[in-house]
Amino acid sequence: MENLRFWVLNSLFFLGLVFFQNLNAFAYEEVDVSRGGTIAGKITLKGSIPPPRVFSLSLYPFGSFCKKISDGNGHVLLKDFVVSDEGGLWNAVIAVKGVQRGKAFPLIQREFVATDCMFHPADVAAREQFFLDDMGRMHHEHPNVTILENHQPISVVNRDPIIHNIQVFQNERGNIILNAPLPVSTRRRGGVLHFDRGKRISQLICGMHEFMQSWGFVVNNPYYAMTKKDGSYQIDGLLPGDYIVNIWHPHYRVYEQAVRVLEHGNTRLNFVFDASIIRRPNYESQKNFRMDPATPDEHKLKLGDERLIISD
Repeated sequence: MENLRFWVLNSLFFLGLVFFQNLNAFAYEEVDVSRGGTIAGKITLKGSIPPPRVFSLSLYPFGSFCKKISDGNGHVLLKDFVVSDEGGLWNAVIAVKGVQRGKAFPLIQREFVATDCMFHPADVAAREQFFLDDMGRMHHEHPNVTILENHQPISVVNRDPIIHNIQVFQNERGNIILNAPLPVSTRRRGGVLHFDRGKRISQLICGMHEFMQSWGFVVNNPYYAMTKKDGSYQIDGLLPGDYIVNIWHPHYRVYEQAVRVLEHGNTRLNFVFDASIIRRPNYESQKNFRMDPATPDEHKLKLGDERLIISD
């Protein structure tokens, strides 16, 4: 009996030790980073820009409202790649992997708004999304990527006069980790995101309007950045050392690059995505829909209708 008791106590001690060791291994510690260095660079796209994905409004409810973001003929064109004249790629994510000590890491509790049949990160300024062309037409460049943190809440406010739905998927389609109705209301709706271990990529999709999409990348430390419209980025305050950097954009896998950061140093890290490897399903083109929809007249824009151009 004594031997059994001794064995049980030793086992509990060992399990507790393993638990606390693992807990410490994944804990993030805020420390002085006055000796820190910087990683900066530019992310570009090589090759022809992949065409927008095409969604027929006739397949979804409330098409007569959502037509304001259509091409005028009953199709929503979802532009995933915004590229500058010099090839700079907007909305690419650069994240340093596995950093356990460094600058402050505020909780990431992401807020979105549903407006004009699109999901937008609430913290993206209007001047970064809208511009007028030479003809006075309003254009919108959709900010479709955001940064997320595991086990933290996400919320959406629906500003549209129609109902929507929140569905958050992990990297593999079909694995929904959040599903919530989004009625017409000023109240925030959503929930806490719990990703499986190792999952880093997610999609927020409206269950009623498939073209309402936003991508997310999960981080566990504050050393991340998203590229500006010219493809540039900067991550500062990294303690001297060797690091692995993740680089990602929707429709690509996560790439890794090794870097060395020196005290007060500036490390340059550029990366080029190859556009030629992007493959679209046939039904996402205007030539081969998943079915041949007939576009109702109410889904087509008429002279004087409000229009917000999201893709030419």
